[in-house]
Amino acid sequence: MAELNETIHQPVRLRIMAALVALDAGSEVDFTYLRGLLDVTDGNLGAHLRKLEEAGYIAVNKTFVERKPRTYISATGAGRQVFTEHVAALESILKGK
Repeated sequence: MAELNETIHQPVRLRIMAALVALDAGSEVDFTYLRGLLDVTDGNLGAHLRKLEEAGYIAVNKTFVERKPRTYISATGAGRQVFTEHVAALESILKGK
């Protein structure tokens, strides 16, 4: 049976990765957009992003726009790969293989 990725398997992190992998490679979303999409608090999202960043699955880009800090998030190549493998593991479980 295929292995589930314990880091990605947590529901909020799975939703984060799904949102990021749906983007074109190299595209990123802003923290505020992602927070609203997932309907989570700043602290909750920040903690999950930190875990994914430590694993190398996402890249976090902090910058300033009109003197205001902005955080952008994107999936890395490794993140895209492990997400694909995780989805394949879930599909395998659902198909009973």
